[in-house]
Amino acid sequence: MLNPNQDQAVRQVTGRVLVLAGAGSGKTRVITHRIAHLVQNLGEDPRSILGLTFTNKAAAEMRHRVESLIGGKEAKLVTLCTFHSFCMHVLRKEIEKLGYTRDFSLYDERDLQRIITQIARELLGHDGELPSLAPTLAALAEASQHAVSEKEAKGRTWHDQFSQDLYVRLQSTLRAYNAVSFDSLITLAIRLFEEHPDVLDRYQERFRYLMIDEYQDTNPAQFRLAELLAAKYQNLCVVGDDDQSIYGWRGAEVKHILHFHADHIIKLEQNYRSSPTILSAANAVIGHNQNRHNKKLWTAESSAQPIEIFHAQTEAEEAQAVVDRIVVNKQEKKLKWSDMAILYRSNALSRHLELALMQAPWQKDGRWIRGIPYEVFGGLEFTERSEIKDLLAYLRTIANVKDQEAILRIINLPRRGISDSCLDELTQENRSLGIDLWDLLIEVAEGRKELPKHPKATAGIRSFVDIVQTAQIRFQQRPLKDTLIWLLEKIDYKKAIQDDVKSEKMREFKWENVQECVNALAQYEEEMLAANTPEEITLQHFIANTTLARQTMQPKTKKQNEDKVQLMTLHSAKGLEFPNVFIVGLEDHILPHEKSAAETGIEEERRLFYVGITRARKHLTLSMARARMRMGKAEPTNPSRFLFEIPKELLQAVPAKVFS
Repeated sequence: MLNPNQDQAVRQVTGRVLVLAGAGSGKTRVITHRIAHLVQNLGEDPRSILGLTFTNKAAAEMRHRVESLIGGKEAKLVTLCTFHSFCMHVLRKEIEKLGYTRDFSLYDERDLQRIITQIARELLGHDGELPSLAPTLAALAEASQHAVSEKEAKGRTWHDQFSQDLYVRLQSTLRAYNAVSFDSLITLAIRLFEEHPDVLDRYQERFRYLMIDEYQDTNPAQFRLAELLAAKYQNLCVVGDDDQSIYGWRGAEVKHILHFHADHIIKLEQNYRSSPTILSAANAVIGHNQNRHNKKLWTAESSAQPIEIFHAQTEAEEAQAVVDRIVVNKQEKKLKWSDMAILYRSNALSRHLELALMQAPWQKDGRWIRGIPYEVFGGLEFTERSEIKDLLAYLRTIANVKDQEAILRIINLPRRGISDSCLDELTQENRSLGIDLWDLLIEVAEGRKELPKHPKATAGIRSFVDIVQTAQIRFQQRPLKDTLIWLLEKIDYKKAIQDDVKSEKMREFKWENVQECVNALAQYEEEMLAANTPEEITLQHFIANTTLARQTMQPKTKKQNEDKVQLMTLHSAKGLEFPNVFIVGLEDHILPHEKSAAETGIEEERRLFYVGITRARKHLTLSMARARMRMGKAEPTNPSRFLFEIPKELLQAVPAKVFS
């Protein structure tokens, strides 16, 4: 099942190993067979193996394959997860050494944004509209990507004092709330290991074999974490492709794979996905990058079609030409809609494509139908819907009453007569006195503090506190879903939806989502019991897993088996493949993107084009428009400079119009 290079990568289990896995070269097969080789052939304890990746989807795929190779019992003992899930697991056990409690809350980006805005107002003494925080947010993100601790932040060079002050205040505020942000999971794990060598030694002893997937996507914090874990035994195998490093804008540094200190370098260059023509084009384009490992994709396949290329007069005509070709592929080549994908550099390019797809006529069983089924890859995730955020805020409050952000979201939901002005007065007081908001609410509920300006609020606060305290007791018992059902009835959340939403259809939709949340909790309990880990069935564990899933999932369709044309950005397409691929908008200023090229460099933009090309299995079509609307005005365009890097003999120029 393995080619010679794959076999070499599987068998080289000691030392620092760099596996350069080109697009479609079977890297997941190598990682999973390497795990199987360690366990079955070398007799290593499966609990000594740690595999880290970036998405839950990738971790689940690896686990599924490992199970098929060594069986479910031993596969469950192998730790395969995302960087953030691993750090969450460590911190749940060890975070008390850093001054938190184990029932800490995990804040996502929106939670963090609210706290940052609040701190910014306090630092600036500003109640009105804040100036743009974009430069400060960029500085905070960069500090998180480098795992800058609160102590390190004070001695670090910042572009302005305000950003430094805000970062330091943010860390202390999170600690006061007993909360951890998604980005700080890795920062805190690093701090734990560096400040407590005995803890680090324990994890080094346990995980003697460390494997990292998609290593080209690591940021400095992830790099630092991996080096700490591997420092004792140096059995570190990293798998990745520098030619597919396309996330510089979110902190990934390609230098980690370019300059990896390796005892062994193994190249996987045989491609099992694309035709020879597509691979030749991809090799020619990426060969123009200077900072890369030298490798060249090849395939044993012989049949190939030329790459089609056309230019249309306008972006609307370009979209129509693409859709016409999709209709031909469906009806003449007998392809499924889902066999075809349209890729673009920016989401803004999808509008004309969607319009053309909605209006396109095609024949089915001798009758004409208008509208091609399609789906835009991504969209609003389930856990981002307001009703689910409400329920999670309730659960977060019940699990951790120090979680002020969660409390503020739901203290008056459903309405309990607690006005915004009352909440403003309470939050100002809790900050000035330096006590938790929850403790202040307890004082009001027990009559030790009065609210003369807000007579209706006291009863509402008393009701809220009673619900939370009762739920805390009930959630100690299983099944957890029964208590969630009780909570929904207790707060009459269905009525709250009816009061807030006018459309009956939307009311039903939101209530279905609420019921799905109950199902998710029930499924979580079943999975924990099936994994023989009943001790982990806690409200805190469920909330943490839900937040982690939201932060580390890849964009996905609602029903992945539906037969629909897929529309997506080039970034979203990474890791996917389709028989027929259309890459549109191949113009300078779009690809390469003018602003991104200035920030992350022209080579990353070229890598993005390379990723797009290598998504195609059998056929690839490239297109551009001669004029495109910018700021409401049609402006002439220039072909992408990357198009001129494809050898002419691989291209077949075709007219834009398919039908006369």
